[in-house]
Amino acid sequence: MANILVVDDEPNIVLSLEFLMEQAGYSVTTAENGEQALACVENATPDLILLDISLPGISGFDVLEQLRARQATEHLPIIMLTAHGREVEREKGMAMGADDYITKPFSTQSLVEKVRQLMGEADS
Repeated sequence: MANILVVDDEPNIVLSLEFLMEQAGYSVTTAENGEQALACVENATPDLILLDISLPGISGFDVLEQLRARQATEHLPIIMLTAHGREVEREKGMAMGADDYITKPFSTQSLVEKVRQLMGEADS
């Protein structure tokens, strides 16, 4: 079963993402900040990361940058989550190597579809 790492500092968002991904058939690991996220990846690389940009401590952008700099995780699928749908943030995330970008509040169905596409499971 594919594992998804959910990184967000808002407990209700973590709970809803965890539930949504488990319903879609994935196992889920969670982290509430960037340092925890990097430690989780170090311990067991997930198959995909849902990464919030606004985190306490190091930001989602910093986590993305560090993961892209490592050979083991340079191609790991990462979807950035943000409450700020500003185009400049989206462009920055994509330029830094994010695979996709979702603005909160998000459509649960479109999020599951994006995850499935990145995992190579999309219905063709």
